[in-house]
Amino acid sequence: MDHQFINVNEVSVVSLILGGFIVIFGLVSYFVKQRLYLSEALICLFVGVILGPYVLHVIEPYKWGNIDFITREFTRIVIAIQVMAAGVALPKAYLWKELKSLAILLVPVMIWMWVISAISIWLFIPNLSFLEALMIASCVTPTDPVLANCVVSGRFAEKHVPNHVRHVISAESAANDGFGLPFLFLAIYLLQMSPGAAIGKWFYYIIGYQILVSIIIGFLIGYIARKLLKLAEERKLIDKEIFMTFAIVLALFIMGAVSLIGSDDLLACFIAGNSFTWDDWFRVETAESYFQDVIDLLLNLAIFVYLGTVIPWSSFNEATLGLSYWRLIVVATLILLFRRLPIVMALLKVIPALKTRREGIFTGWFGPIGVAAIFYAQVAKENFSETDAVHAHARELIIPVTFFLVISSITIHGLSVPLIKIGRRVNTLTISRNQSLELRLTRSLRRGADAPDIYRINPNTIPETTSSETRNDLDKPKLIKECTPSIISSSIVQDEDITINVTDTNAKESDEQIIPFEIEDLSHKRFSIYEEEENIIIEDETEGKVYVINNPPLPPTTPTTTLPSTIQDADSNSQKSGFFSLFKKSSQEQND
Repeated sequence: MDHQFINVNEVSVVSLILGGFIVIFGLVSYFVKQRLYLSEALICLFVGVILGPYVLHVIEPYKWGNIDFITREFTRIVIAIQVMAAGVALPKAYLWKELKSLAILLVPVMIWMWVISAISIWLFIPNLSFLEALMIASCVTPTDPVLANCVVSGRFAEKHVPNHVRHVISAESAANDGFGLPFLFLAIYLLQMSPGAAIGKWFYYIIGYQILVSIIIGFLIGYIARKLLKLAEERKLIDKEIFMTFAIVLALFIMGAVSLIGSDDLLACFIAGNSFTWDDWFRVETAESYFQDVIDLLLNLAIFVYLGTVIPWSSFNEATLGLSYWRLIVVATLILLFRRLPIVMALLKVIPALKTRREGIFTGWFGPIGVAAIFYAQVAKENFSETDAVHAHARELIIPVTFFLVISSITIHGLSVPLIKIGRRVNTLTISRNQSLELRLTRSLRRGADAPDIYRINPNTIPETTSSETRNDLDKPKLIKECTPSIISSSIVQDEDITINVTDTNAKESDEQIIPFEIEDLSHKRFSIYEEEENIIIEDETEGKVYVINNPPLPPTTPTTTLPSTIQDADSNSQKSGFFSLFKKSSQEQND
């Protein structure tokens, strides 16, 4: 009897290679991502190219069957889980509180991105009508949630990118994946039918059925799932393992259910994620769990290795298609430079979530093109039959043009993170949600009237020797701007730019006494405090608000009243540090 000891098949080869790569990459992942600031997307894409049919021939997906179907469904699953995770990670009622910012990013900004991308493609890709260029451009209009997650996470983002900026990028990239359908199908319908019939069908089927229905379904499913999960958890009916995986399972359920009725499953997943964690309960409960992050990471690694193996390299220089490397490079350069950055900077003053030019530059530049573009390219190609001679040329161009733009974006944006410096470092401090604290100012604030209720000066802690003029001025903090914050993930920092001192709130009178600046009711809340330019910014993640306090250095003056020496020392030190000191938990909370 013959025994076959070696059984080589595609599944075994893929498992061996993919598993081996993840093991090796995992051993050096911290060094690669946190020291070199390289994203896993760029590395995985490169690995996929090496292992694919154009180099080592180890993984050859074209032998697996219908490659277009496999690519479309694989990307759809990854995007659905990623947009659900993005929705769940947003703060309490984030969509409502940042509705204006997201509306601007999803309507005028996306329209600009669509038109600029279409013009770039139309000018340099021959034998394309402008409508066909609009169709291809609609595939690369949405920013990619998978790549956006790589941009807004990691050591570089924690050090240099304010949390509210990371949140708005994550929310926009997840939302516009669903809002990409109207741009795509408007161009498709205009190519396939008369303008009147195309616009009519676009309104009732795409805007009405695909967008509005998916929003309603996603919100209702997320709301019902939240209520049911709370009930099951209160009555001890659900175990910890299922509880932690609930959001991922919910994403798969919504993706299947909504796609069966022909609506926009990706948008429904994102809306459901927001509705599911609308009250912040689930996000707080799973804050210490990394299971969802692990699943996201594995899917991200797998999808980019896969995309690296299916890149149509031969089509990039195909004379019959009118493509050449120089044309594609020019198109990619124009799109990456002008697709997003100019319009974000032009509308910066009307986007509440972006407060400074640096934040506008970062948000405008990092609008990556990735997995979502490949998904929409497959959807676009599917809507034109192989027998359609009129648009056959455009049908053949969709995949290679989109893939080249994806490669360009992954490469340029992936290398931008370790190279670019977004101005001066934004220093962020995180306070855990069970912590109570006092902010003790070490530099005088210029304040106006009408202090918001969220913070106030505690008059009981102002030294009795403080002059009445100074005392009255301390009671007038000024609220400059208010918007929505973002996830808090970094820890206490101390470097050459600032020093944050932590002292005991129960310090005796003989210890350091600095005029305090209090925030009310801090139990079970999360705050981020950082200084940028001449502002001190306090982010309340739980309530979804950001307070920006103008804090320019005051010219030296001769004080009319002599303050205690400890306060004078603190003010002197503040000129060096440019920030403030913090107190640790109260003794009662520490005992709890």
